Amino acid sequence: MTRTADRSPGPSPAPSVHGAARPRHVLDPVDRLSEVLFGLIMALTFTGSLSVAEAGRQEVRTMLIGALGCNLAWGVIDGVMYLLARLTERGRGIRLLASLRAAPDVGAAHRALTDELPPVLAATLRTEELEALRQGLLRVPAEEARTRLDAADWRAALGVFALVVLTTLPVAVPFLFVQDAKPALRLSNAIAIGMLFLVGAGYGKRAGIKPWHMGLSMVGLGFALVGLTVALGG
Repeated sequence: MTRTADRSPGPSPAPSVHGAARPRHVLDPVDRLSEVLFGLIMALTFTGSLSVAEAGRQEVRTMLIGALGCNLAWGVIDGVMYLLARLTERGRGIRLLASLRAAPDVGAAHRALTDELPPVLAATLRTEELEALRQGLLRVPAEEARTRLDAADWRAALGVFALVVLTTLPVAVPFLFVQDAKPALRLSNAIAIGMLFLVGAGYGKRAGIKPWHMGLSMVGLGFALVGLTVALGG
């Protein structure tokens, strides 16, 4: 049997603390679901406070402006908080690199690594695997060891903003096209229930829970959170 000749891939490129060596999704699927849920809760807080017995077009208009304005503001805030979280994450990476370079011995460097890893992962890594990870991190160029935001971070922050704001629209649309506030609210709530169910099913799929079960749970949780928010004056 002819043995295929080994092909050396050549030296590996130096890793980057900013993840530029591999493509990255703008937002993780769970992050996207979380932003949609947040936007829904904010929108439902306004629609749930609308009194259909007394609501006229002016009251509906005020509610819509309030819901959109609130989600615009929270979209900006959430986007900024996302960027701050990314900076904090990058800072942890920079501190880890500094700890590895300043470690008095290999054992201390390995302990610094395992302290930063999830416990389950750290427990499964052998000494040689930790050493390979350490060597890879030590190859990070000095110019990469800086805390900064890249284009993907700004796109993700814009995505956070868009998700929070756009989630308002499906819940608000019935009030734009249905003159009577009562059927408009019922249709809006039906749309919100459907969206909450889909968000819950998405969570369930990624958590290994039956999607329909998690979807129904999310509907209950969503309206419970809305009720709590309204009760507290939010």
